Amino acid sequence: MPINCTIADGIAEVVMDNPPVNALTVAGWFDLAEVITAAGRDPQVGALVLRAEGKGFNAGVDIKEMQNTEGFDALLGANRGCYAAFAAVYECEVPVIAAVQDFCLGGGIGLIGNADVIVAAEGTRFGLPEVNQGALGAATHLARLVPQHKMREMVYTAEPVDASVLHAYGSVARVVPRDELRAAAFEIAEKICTKSRFVIRRAKESLNAIDPVDVKRSYRFEQGFTFELNLSGVSDEARDAFVEKRDATYTK
Repeated sequence: MPINCTIADGIAEVVMDNPPVNALTVAGWFDLAEVITAAGRDPQVGALVLRAEGKGFNAGVDIKEMQNTEGFDALLGANRGCYAAFAAVYECEVPVIAAVQDFCLGGGIGLIGNADVIVAAEGTRFGLPEVNQGALGAATHLARLVPQHKMREMVYTAEPVDASVLHAYGSVARVVPRDELRAAAFEIAEKICTKSRFVIRRAKESLNAIDPVDVKRSYRFEQGFTFELNLSGVSDEARDAFVEKRDATYTK
């Protein structure tokens, strides 16, 4: 199972473990959504830590699965799976603390952009490589991490930034050595768990209610452009080039 969950002392720990880079299949995205939702509904849980084992926090969707699947089923599944997982983080009944290492790309940005608190290991890179792969999406969530113009630069160039940049903006709470990452996330979760479970759940609900952006609707709007790019044929060439490890040749 690439998604595992354990609960102890009021903290749910959800771990992604899908080598080599924690890119998730369609099934993996839906599994992640179900695990996070179920953990948040447990009345004994006061906070949830979302992290990953191995190399990278999350590298987005499994492009090889998409290119090896006939028709558009994998594309449709990945879009719906990502939507479900991002929404599960946002709507989790308790605060979600994301512990991020190595890199957080594509769908990973959607996860942490909807989290409540983020801690990162030193040297972690954050980015949206979507335009390189003929796709769009998760700018909704990146805009929660960096200012508007920085978000646009990152989308257009597909260049990642270091955790120190996000820390300077205040979106990453702490940047710590890699071997201290889990402990840093748990330290925050433990502080939250000293509060009333009832109060914290109402606090999460109220903060979502006053959010100036409807993240679900905004992300769904972005996804529509990804479908347009696929119908144009640009996306297939971009993904084939990625899988074949070559430069894409665009006719549009």
